[in-house]
Amino acid sequence: MGLNLIVMLTYNDQTVENALEVFEGCKNSAAEYWGFKDVGLPVDQMKKLVANMKSAGKKICLEVVRYTERECLESARLAIDCGFDFLMGTLYYKPVGQLLRNKAIQYMPFCGRVSGRPSVLEGSIPEIINEAKEISKNGVNGFDLLAYRYVGDPEKLASEFVKEVSLPVVLAGSISSFARLDKIKEVGPWGFTIGSAFFEKKFGDLPISKQIDKVVSYVNR
Repeated sequence: MGLNLIVMLTYNDQTVENALEVFEGCKNSAAEYWGFKDVGLPVDQMKKLVANMKSAGKKICLEVVRYTERECLESARLAIDCGFDFLMGTLYYKPVGQLLRNKAIQYMPFCGRVSGRPSVLEGSIPEIINEAKEISKNGVNGFDLLAYRYVGDPEKLASEFVKEVSLPVVLAGSISSFARLDKIKEVGPWGFTIGSAFFEKKFGDLPISKQIDKVVSYVNR
């Protein structure tokens, strides 16, 4: 199974204002999966960005950093309205799962105690894994694990979570070095996100498109 990079057009947990321009400059790069947040752009621009990404043959993820049931339902409706392929994030609530159940959207919520913006993950590793196993019974498609936002040992959490949880796992948050990519390769999740690090040129003093190609080549070699 390949290791999928999800390019997030985000900085500090919100979508960059020139997301469409950035995407157009990078759409021929090696990344198949792209995403952004539900804050930073008005809805009409979000819809245009999703449409452009789909016409370029990409799969698109909306990652949501919101925590109440009302907010998470609002974001799920937004994902449906804009035509996203994945809803990542939100805390799991049964009404959100029920809303998405018969829709063409893969639902990958957070698990553990997630709070703040940028988000922080708390809870013991067994607690986080057990919560994921319980949520798995409710028909979700995978999990958005904020491993590098964890207050404990992020690599131990990621490793044990991927081993114990049978659904696809995306490792998200603060992946900003080749050393962390090495750890991700060891753990072997379904995918991982990079956003701010591309804008900060953490993977070379290169255009974002070249950094994307460099990361994709690195994790799949």
